Amino acid sequence: MVRGAARGGGPSRPRGEPASAAPEAGLIRRGNPWFSHDPHPTQPKVNDMEMEQDRRWISGKIDIGKEVWYMTQGEVVSAGLSEEDILALTKEALVAHGNKKYEMPAKIGVHPHPEVFFHAMPAYVPSKLALGMKWIECFPNNPGKFGLPQTTGLLILNDLLSGCPIAVMDCAWITAMRTPAVTVLAAAALHPGAETFGMFGCGVQGIEHVKYVVHTLKNLKKIYIYDVKEENMDRLVASVKPEIAAKIVKGKGFEEVTRSCEVLSSATFIVKKPYAFVKDVWVSKGQTILPCDLNTFWDPVTSMRADKYIVDSLEEHELFDRAGYFPDGLPEIAFETGEMLAGRRKGRDSADELIVCSNIGMSVCDVVVAREVFNRALEKGIGRKLPL
Repeated sequence: MVRGAARGGGPSRPRGEPASAAPEAGLIRRGNPWFSHDPHPTQPKVNDMEMEQDRRWISGKIDIGKEVWYMTQGEVVSAGLSEEDILALTKEALVAHGNKKYEMPAKIGVHPHPEVFFHAMPAYVPSKLALGMKWIECFPNNPGKFGLPQTTGLLILNDLLSGCPIAVMDCAWITAMRTPAVTVLAAAALHPGAETFGMFGCGVQGIEHVKYVVHTLKNLKKIYIYDVKEENMDRLVASVKPEIAAKIVKGKGFEEVTRSCEVLSSATFIVKKPYAFVKDVWVSKGQTILPCDLNTFWDPVTSMRADKYIVDSLEEHELFDRAGYFPDGLPEIAFETGEMLAGRRKGRDSADELIVCSNIGMSVCDVVVAREVFNRALEKGIGRKLPL
């Protein structure tokens, strides 16, 4: 039986949902494959008093509608959020998403070159008074061609009552922190007793994944890493070794790392063609696989045959399917990561289940973390006022 829906043959639906289920209220589908929006109209509204109090506090620092608070990447970092803070905030955002107490359309984007993308990522999380949008790009050739980061971008926060922008900040650091936070929170829910973790890709994301995973997988004894560039592995080891008690093993190749680990993650690049660097025959029952690179890195057969294919956002994965990133079909989706963290769905039912949990990034996490950065920056006077 084919478990994935062929591209163009309709969206994948969560396992257990009847085929005749009507679309969720408010779901809008249009001809443009990059448009999808679920406003979750039943979400609880923040009361006006809470919004007024928030606006008064911000107005003590900036003249809303005439000024905006600006922060460079260095100033975003100096706001002082710890790894524990990022984990807590990211979990709050994911739980809100799992409980459907948010508003977030799937990513829309433009693609001026085949290998690059720009994504516009708006979100609203009422419980955190977080409203804004991230505008981010990925240019994989930047480091070699221009000596610039692969990923750059900005994040804007808005006042809930007037809609005026209140903050503009660099978003690269926020993205680099919340991405591994999602991975390791999911890892802890799916494989809490794991003693081995493998990381493919040893760039910024790889380094942060290794730093973050020890916070949630408390029994780790060995962390395997692999990158096609030896210098990247050496840089990762130098960056994390003073902080990490678990033994760090530089892998000799994709197969060795895959066969050696209970939990595996990858943070490489995203393109439409599945490269299948990790072959399905190397993957075993009982493993937990947490890709950050959609359908590019792993053999698509693995996701198709997994006992559970979990995603951070069903809508975003359906969007990427329609755009051609799953040429063999989108695997049948069990449920969303946030539903698991909110306690609405059980992650692992048995020790021998093969589980793939694909998290490609959601703006609910970005705006929640950014709002806390903004709050602390205003309190500490980090950043500056700019006229609108």
